[in-house]
Amino acid sequence: MNAHSDVSVAEYLLIRLKQIGIDHLFGVPGDFVLGFLNEVLESEVRYIGTCNELNAAYAADGYARLRGAGAYVTTYVVGELSALNGLAGAFAERVPVVAITGAPSTVYFKSRALLHHTLGDYKIPLEMCSRVTAASALLESGESAPADIDRVLTACLAQQQPVYLCLPSDVVRTRCPAPGPFLPPPEPTSDEGTLREALDEASAMLNAAIQPMVIGDVELIRYGLQKEFAGLLAKTGLPYATMMLGKTVLDESHPQFIGLYQGDRSRDYVRQRVENADCVLELGALPTDFNTGGFTVDFRDDQTISANLRSVRIKRHIYPNVTLREFILGLTEQLRSWDPFTLDIKRAAEGCTHRRTIGFEPQPDSALTIRRFFDRVGHFLPPRAVVIAETGVALFSAAETLMPEGAKFIGQTFYGSIGYTVGATVGACLAAPDRGVVLFVGDGSFQVTCQDLSTLIRYGQKPIVFLLNNDGYTIERVIVDRPYNDIQPWKYHRLVEVFGGGLAFDVYTEGQLEVALAQADGADELVFIEIHTDRFDCSESLRRAGEAMARTNKLG
Repeated sequence: MNAHSDVSVAEYLLIRLKQIGIDHLFGVPGDFVLGFLNEVLESEVRYIGTCNELNAAYAADGYARLRGAGAYVTTYVVGELSALNGLAGAFAERVPVVAITGAPSTVYFKSRALLHHTLGDYKIPLEMCSRVTAASALLESGESAPADIDRVLTACLAQQQPVYLCLPSDVVRTRCPAPGPFLPPPEPTSDEGTLREALDEASAMLNAAIQPMVIGDVELIRYGLQKEFAGLLAKTGLPYATMMLGKTVLDESHPQFIGLYQGDRSRDYVRQRVENADCVLELGALPTDFNTGGFTVDFRDDQTISANLRSVRIKRHIYPNVTLREFILGLTEQLRSWDPFTLDIKRAAEGCTHRRTIGFEPQPDSALTIRRFFDRVGHFLPPRAVVIAETGVALFSAAETLMPEGAKFIGQTFYGSIGYTVGATVGACLAAPDRGVVLFVGDGSFQVTCQDLSTLIRYGQKPIVFLLNNDGYTIERVIVDRPYNDIQPWKYHRLVEVFGGGLAFDVYTEGQLEVALAQADGADELVFIEIHTDRFDCSESLRRAGEAMARTNKLG
């Protein structure tokens, strides 16, 4: 494009979205955003209409976890506030989502006319969204919009957090200079002296250890530090575990991967190996309750090194202004290699609860259980699959399922908004069309956001959806079982026909599951498999989580 030409503000924004890797824009129309949507239809960014705004936000979140950024668009107030929960989830889980809202003309911001869809005070939506975003802007003119767009998108990528742009309808076609190449945010750097001191203390502590342990978590994924992490492991030979948020930071077939660590909810070997280590190196970990097994991790301060995005804690010493990337690279240079025979590494591939190294023989007439179902699924998941698991029975069971080579695991492990995964599956399918997408979702969660199963069908997407029908909110039942955890039973598999196409199966036994999986393997359309289990059938880790939440909320 000619650097001296001009474009509309909408075109400027759409060019920038394309430049940062966003090819799809999820959303729902409304009168204040129609002018912008008309521009989208003429752009290289493809509009994907979802059934509601909340699922548009969830779709952008799922998309961003695979592409590095995602975006959704809504109309003013009624649309954007419907999506606010999805935006908040992206903020909590550090996902770079661009929220765009189409607003009334700027004259109404000045007059405060009681226009439909407004609150009288036109600043309220911006103020609300600013609390769950890294940056926000009201695009008020062609003169100021380019700088505001660039500032906000830079913050989105630099901080790996959602951002918010409000685009009044009269600014959509206002002219502004055409954008040049998008300049990515500069790589953060450490204070050299502080970095040197942190590396010296950490390397001395680790090099003196006999059986150290590494934990790799979510910030390694969000900030693209898998290569640096793998290099450190290759140099040292040390074993590593992940927490829930960090699942699939590297291939789970990695010879040094021992499994999922979640405090006292861990498998015995993983818990003992981590908690008996004479030095623990945590890289990019977030101490959320699900990540830490209800805050039951047991690390001694005098044996722990914790490095996060821009700081390092060693024992009780805090080193600010030290970047995670430079700390990992520095450690890789300064650490020794350990003798593998002294490290007691028992690979997750040989010990994970649901894994391919255990043969599975179906018992055709036996009723399905969650344990047997995920044992079978461990053999079924294809290489490079995108596996999405809903909060509840699905998440806790899938977390202890060994993922296949090259797989990506997605779960809203911190924020835990039920229903997240249906929209996230829409985003994941469009973000990674060359990878098989597999969704595990419970019946209660599915009822919250089920409409966008039709969006998957509408746009020709072909995930495999496992609907775990356990007759209500099992994740709440394990906390306290009362009638408010009951839901109206649906014939879920028939929704595929209602929404317009795909293969559907209703499965009660292991034999029926085998039939369904045989037809799902290689199917060229969406596959929906409804799995029936007992309402209290769940993993032991979820049961323990429920007991802990009952104590926390004084329900025992």
